[in-house]
Amino acid sequence: MKKSRTSLVIALLLLFSLCLSACGGKTAGTPAASEAPAAEAAASSAPKAPAAEPAQEAEAAAAEKAAEQDAEPAAPIETAEGADASLPIRVMPLNGTTGFGLAGLMADSNAGKAAQNYSFTVENDASNVMAALVSGSCDIAALPTNAASALYNKTGGGVQVLALNTRGVLYVVSDGTVPVEKFADLDGQTVFAPAQNPSFIFGYLCQANNLTVSIDNTYAQPAELNAAVAAGNVHLAVLPEPMVTVSCSQNSNLQVVLDLTEEWDHVAEPGSLVQGCVVVRTEFAKEHPEEVKAFLKDYEASVALLTDDPATAAQKIEETGIFTKAAVAQKAIPHCNVCFVTGEEMQAQLSAFLEIMFEAAPQSIGGAVPGPDFYCILQ
Repeated sequence: MKKSRTSLVIALLLLFSLCLSACGGKTAGTPAASEAPAAEAAASSAPKAPAAEPAQEAEAAAAEKAAEQDAEPAAPIETAEGADASLPIRVMPLNGTTGFGLAGLMADSNAGKAAQNYSFTVENDASNVMAALVSGSCDIAALPTNAASALYNKTGGGVQVLALNTRGVLYVVSDGTVPVEKFADLDGQTVFAPAQNPSFIFGYLCQANNLTVSIDNTYAQPAELNAAVAAGNVHLAVLPEPMVTVSCSQNSNLQVVLDLTEEWDHVAEPGSLVQGCVVVRTEFAKEHPEEVKAFLKDYEASVALLTDDPATAAQKIEETGIFTKAAVAQKAIPHCNVCFVTGEEMQAQLSAFLEIMFEAAPQSIGGAVPGPDFYCILQ
């Protein structure tokens, strides 16, 4: 009997232990079933944050978008395929009309916006530019067409023409002392002209019209002749733009009496008067054809600015030192006949001009008409 009671006690103890385990145990980190409703009730009774207003939501979205844009890197400047954007390219524009077309590209380069690694040096004397090309301290330059030909002949093909950039920019101005209505009225007169290209071109026109004209190069540089004309010391002069605009603004007696581009077209192939060009060192063009192609693309866009937005172009012409006054440059641009001509058309027009200059003044182009390798035509 005693043994039976002992067994009963043990059985009761085991049953009681199992009941405790079933009612009181729970898994760590998981709420007990009785706690979940309580948590939900507490959450439903807690005060809710007010809904955002639509304007506040829009502002927040805008701020988030702006932050994302700020975090994005700036878009890289596009470079022509295959061109090395890090290659230094040294460019020398001449001040005045021949350099006008480079002003936009030069301004972009100064602002760090150019696609290639350009450096620019503006010169006022073509002989300095030619010396830099010969020494190799310049890769690409703007030059008068006759100077480019002379340099090609002097260096045995050391330079090539990339593009024509200026057609005829010469005009005859008069203070009225000598009446001039047509080219024949210049017969027997003394006409002052800058040295080199202007004198060669004007001389050819005099020959073609069978006129006897004394060409005076006392004022060899256009700026010097401009000052003499504006002061009234010269009565008849051949001047290029933008000096024509400058002179006429300083001397109210002056007026343009002849457009030498029109006179040229009367006696030569129309459109063959081409006075300015851009050249490249032949060695540089051979070693870096893709970079030269990229330059031509940049240059074409720069030239287009002159016609698309003359006011902006004029401002950049002044800022880059290619010409001193934006207002004068803007007024002169329509009369400067700036162009961008490449390829076979360039070769046809320039070779026609050089053939005429060879007949009229062979020394002006270096004593010989350049061969086909004078023209850099990139495919």
